[in-house]
Amino acid sequence: MKAFSLHMFLIFLVFSIPVGMQAQPSGEFDTWWERSGFTETPRYDETVAYCLKLDEASSVISFQHFGTSLQGRDLPLLILDKDGFFTPEAVDKSGKIKLLVQGCVHAGETEGKDAGLALFRDIAMKNKNLNLDSITILFIPIFNADGHERFTPYTRINQNGPKEAGWRTTANNLNLNRDYLKADAPEMQAWLELFNRWDPDFFIDCHTTDGADYQYPVTMEYDGFNDEGLSQWLSETFVPEITQMMEKSGSPVFKYVSFRKWHDPRSGLVGYVPGPRFSTGYVTARNRFALLVETHMLKDYKTRVTGTYHVLENTLAIMAREKSRMKAILCTADSYTASGKFRKEPCLIGCEPSMTDSIMVKFRGIDYTLEKSDLTGGKWYQYNSTPVEFTLPLFDSQLPTLLVQLPRAYIVPAEWKEIISRLQWHGIRYDLLAESATIPVENYKFSNPRWNKEPFEGRQIISSVETDTVITARTFARGSAVVWTDQPAARLIAFMFEPATEESFLKWGFFNAIFEEKEYVETYVMEKMAREMIRKDPTLKTKFDRLKAENPEFASNPYQQLLWFYRLTPYYDQSVGLYPVGKIDEGKTLDSLKFIQ
Repeated sequence: MKAFSLHMFLIFLVFSIPVGMQAQPSGEFDTWWERSGFTETPRYDETVAYCLKLDEASSVISFQHFGTSLQGRDLPLLILDKDGFFTPEAVDKSGKIKLLVQGCVHAGETEGKDAGLALFRDIAMKNKNLNLDSITILFIPIFNADGHERFTPYTRINQNGPKEAGWRTTANNLNLNRDYLKADAPEMQAWLELFNRWDPDFFIDCHTTDGADYQYPVTMEYDGFNDEGLSQWLSETFVPEITQMMEKSGSPVFKYVSFRKWHDPRSGLVGYVPGPRFSTGYVTARNRFALLVETHMLKDYKTRVTGTYHVLENTLAIMAREKSRMKAILCTADSYTASGKFRKEPCLIGCEPSMTDSIMVKFRGIDYTLEKSDLTGGKWYQYNSTPVEFTLPLFDSQLPTLLVQLPRAYIVPAEWKEIISRLQWHGIRYDLLAESATIPVENYKFSNPRWNKEPFEGRQIISSVETDTVITARTFARGSAVVWTDQPAARLIAFMFEPATEESFLKWGFFNAIFEEKEYVETYVMEKMAREMIRKDPTLKTKFDRLKAENPEFASNPYQQLLWFYRLTPYYDQSVGLYPVGKIDEGKTLDSLKFIQ
């Protein structure tokens, strides 16, 4: 018997046989989903009990947990390895390839949980042959454990089952699938530790999509910010193979559906590249294969779980055949990203679909009519049950919108410990200064920041800011972090620290305090000083008058006018708007620094 906590043992005793489900004829290891007639999903305790049951019965399965939710629930993890290797050290020594499957990041979207439990059962208890000699599977049945227990029949208004399910967000209303880079949630911090410890080669995130009606029970997204061979293998090898396999399995798939015009299939399809706030964008930025699985919310629950099951088993079949090639691609990607060659080329961290470049594709849709609503006056799309095949333009060619030249290192001042702690959570290599040092750095200087009116994911997002680049010598205190870019996570580091990207710590509001002016001036002082400044430099009056003429709001605000003069004096705090993070390229400077051992 494998070790587990007393709490888990009690759950196992109480919930091994689901109450009220005995009337359904079932085998000993039937899942809750199967016993319910494929219409229900188990609660957290029942899920843990079933995981424990598999752990007890099989030598190839280990049940563990990898963290704790805000409300104190253990985050469950199942590991399947035919040789009983249940630590990353043992698996790495064996040379196996690792698949991480995630369910219930949005806890109302439970197909991944039920499909994964059934697949683990079939492999361990029914000897399902998937050629797993070279594969270790990690499975998170419930990531968002607290949201999962906000159990209700009223989760998503357009989702066809299960009868009851959990909620999209965590206990403090964060969407975990927007949190991978900023890592505000303790659940995400635990996930990052798991990812860093195990370093999975392939990641699958299981969801339920919303949107229009169509025939496909499953859609997939498989691309991201990575051009080191991963995207090519996914698009040229994995996707064609799994598309054929899913067709034979009875669960046809299509690329994740996003219409050019909201809810209007005939407008065409558009492909977007997810950034590292999203699971697959994050994993791709870490040089690992990632697949987003989105089952179609209007299909019945049995169809959706079955479709997810087929994705998992077919992916494992491809991985078994492609193991050596996948490993070689990932090794090459890590080596290249950590090399000086990667730093010499512009790093892509922003793109958008070209709306002038498209291909025509066949799309299995559902016929519909478009009417004007007599209630709202808006467009009303009414789908019927008639299958129809559309020929649609797919706008999936991506244009670069942001390329940056990486420095040899970024430096984060010691006082910004919230940022330094996140470097550790993300497994990013850095060194801490052993003593204060004055270092020439390239800095960004910001002005005219604007914030979104509404908070987003618990943060006040910067919507726009004007940026200048300055070169200056700054003194950094002991404990400041020098973040090297010669590492596999180089692209992720660029997302964090390059302020122009929508994913950056600056845009997420981590540095909002730098925009606050803490010292001001009395008007009776500045009235006199402004006149003296004009006397010494008459061009100031010309600039001042032009600014008033061009900006009526400024012209009507005497205090803002005096602040304009104040900001030209040496009394003004020149650090306002100065980006704390510096960029270092000078090799001699870096080589002379002393670091804490």
